[in-house]
Amino acid sequence: MVGTAQRQDTLVKKVVAGIAGGSVGGVVFGMLMAMMNALPMIAGLVGSNSLIVGFVVHMVISVFIGAIFGLIFGDISSSFGRAALLGVVYGMVWWVLGPLVIMPSMLGMGLQFGAAFSGPNLMSLMGHMIYGILTGLGYAWFIRRS
Repeated sequence: MVGTAQRQDTLVKKVVAGIAGGSVGGVVFGMLMAMMNALPMIAGLVGSNSLIVGFVVHMVISVFIGAIFGLIFGDISSSFGRAALLGVVYGMVWWVLGPLVIMPSMLGMGLQFGAAFSGPNLMSLMGHMIYGILTGLGYAWFIRRS
């Protein structure tokens, strides 16, 4: 019984640390998205064009993706270096999944692989990489503190 409780406690810590890291990465990436005027497109996922709605949707996604980071990479992300490296790769994966596949499909635009290396998408790649690094570092910091 104690082993199960410890595993559950560890799992909860990983998810919470991922949420914390995803929140840090999400706030910074959200500010970058605001400067690029990308938040109305994010708001479009829920039928709005409001900057505030876009930021809230972005943060919900950031927290969810951060929690997944904790679940997937939690056991190997306790050092800052490894967490940052895994985070940047994780951010790149989400750049492909998010703005190139999921979001355009939800908005009826089709896949965006042909425009992957356009200026706006390269800026998005940079934002996703920054998000990933900060998510990884935030995760490692939170795990070390708890």
